[in-house]
Amino acid sequence: MLTISKLSYRIGGRLILDNVSAVVQPGWKVGVVGPNGAGKSTLFKLISKEIQADGGEISLNERLSMGIVRQDIADDDTPLLEIVLASDLERASLLAACETEQDADKLGEIYERLNDIDAYAAPARASAVLAGLGFKEEQLQMPISAFSGGWRMRVALAGALFRQPDVLLLDEPTNHLDLEAIMWLEEYLANYPKTLLIISHDRDLLNTCIDHVIHVDKQQLTAYTGNYNSFERERAERMMNQQKMHEKQSAQRAHMQAFVDRFKAKASKAAQAQSRLKALEKMDVVDAVIADRGVKFVFPQPEELAPPMLAMENVTLGYGGTPVLKNITDQLDPDDRIALLGANGNGKSTLMKLFAGKLDPISGTVRVNNKLRVGYFAQHQTDEMDVEESPYQAMARRMNTRSETEVRGKLGRFGFSKPLSDNRIATLSGGEKARLLFALMTVESPHLLLLDEPTNHLDMESREALVDALNAYEGAVVIVSHDPSMVERVADRLWLVHNGSVQQFDGDLAAYRQHIVAQRRAERRGEKGGAKNKKQQAAAQAAALAERQQQHPKLWAEVQHTEASLAKLNTERTKMETTMAAPDFYDDAVHARQAQAAHAKLIKAIGTAEEGYLAALATFETA
Repeated sequence: MLTISKLSYRIGGRLILDNVSAVVQPGWKVGVVGPNGAGKSTLFKLISKEIQADGGEISLNERLSMGIVRQDIADDDTPLLEIVLASDLERASLLAACETEQDADKLGEIYERLNDIDAYAAPARASAVLAGLGFKEEQLQMPISAFSGGWRMRVALAGALFRQPDVLLLDEPTNHLDLEAIMWLEEYLANYPKTLLIISHDRDLLNTCIDHVIHVDKQQLTAYTGNYNSFERERAERMMNQQKMHEKQSAQRAHMQAFVDRFKAKASKAAQAQSRLKALEKMDVVDAVIADRGVKFVFPQPEELAPPMLAMENVTLGYGGTPVLKNITDQLDPDDRIALLGANGNGKSTLMKLFAGKLDPISGTVRVNNKLRVGYFAQHQTDEMDVEESPYQAMARRMNTRSETEVRGKLGRFGFSKPLSDNRIATLSGGEKARLLFALMTVESPHLLLLDEPTNHLDMESREALVDALNAYEGAVVIVSHDPSMVERVADRLWLVHNGSVQQFDGDLAAYRQHIVAQRRAERRGEKGGAKNKKQQAAAQAAALAERQQQHPKLWAEVQHTEASLAKLNTERTKMETTMAAPDFYDDAVHARQAQAAHAKLIKAIGTAEEGYLAALATFETA
């Protein structure tokens, strides 16, 4: 069905794919895996005709449709549901034709086709997809301009899933999802009725939904049958067999060469020596398995600290006086391994900021051990680094008066060779920047590691290294992660952050999955039984809002002003990140540095604008 034949591709003279071939049959669910930078996303761009190959070809049955996640969703007032419905181009075209077609026969054909594609059930299907990805029913009619970049990517993903193309390409679809949405996506993709190609570093997702693997590495494609775990086993066996064959062949070559060297000068053995020399020349050489230099993380061990490290009593957290989490009473001890669960927007990162000392409580008491040292990792920190520095310079500055040997040793424990540590930070990949943050945050041997989505830019090998390092670390860990495998292997306590509260969750991640399923079923039953009440409530809320707007026009104007400012900044961020994602963005180094510095300033401005909007809204609602 999808055939890749002798495909080659170069970027700036660097060979990415070298004369590769592969076949994907109808109905296969293929995981495209490999280290960062190997060419997985490039392969997708070649398949979707976004870029052209330097040689070879890719063929797909012309009757089959291909779907990818759009990157060009307009920033306007179109409701979320309408954007998803519009992704089915045939349905949209047929409905538009109904409005203008005058010929009764043609109109009948249009209605028949609409019925064939189940067009009238489409709104319900689109709503179900959006709900699975974390959107509430009341959000479906909200304009796309009201949502941040991460939530817009969910809408784009919903459009691709709703359309159900014959061949669906998904490149890291979980990057903008929380754990709850990932659980839904796993089930959806496992039951996807057509052909799927997915790039992902999420082991659980791959094991759940794929039945074939294409491994992209060293400019080659290698096909395997089975899920990710079976791929790892088979690849290890292949590499072991290849190494054994290489060693056997090397011994045979050495023996033949020794015979040639010994007897080539003797007339009586000359013919035999020449024969063996020719055999040596014809022998197919089996390459040795070159062991990839594994990425390693080593977190320094802290000295012992008496419990509790941090205690909270009736704590309320929020921004601008507006509560996000209320009445938290709990503590962190030196041996805690806690994962924070809950959908995005419920306050997990807010709680992490309290632990990091970056947010003061609105009310309540927080007691912190005066010897406590905290290492805090958050993705936004990559935008705050000085990209003109090298990793060595950044580490030397953090370590202050340490020797060069100590600085390079520290970087080496996080996978930085001397050449890599002397490059500018601007040239590092997302995964390399993440590793640098891990190195920097552990300089002072913290007692507590706070990890807010630490795996977003890490490939499978780096994720494994991070898990190993955390399990060897003797301090406390609090983690927010959408990687179920990491949560299961690192955390032994689960806290559920939901509906303004923080509660212990009794059970493991499997029990939490069941909890989410039951919760969604209850919500669906409530939606069906309470549709009339919701309409009445919505009308009453609209009337109350209109009355409050008349009573406090200045406060409402401030809400609108801050909301518009935030929307404008988010639009600017989307445009900037789209530009920065272009393959040739780093070709102009000076322009790239300027753009990265501007992006870092913009992220800070968005944070300030969000706090201003929440504060204005709280003042209006409590007036």
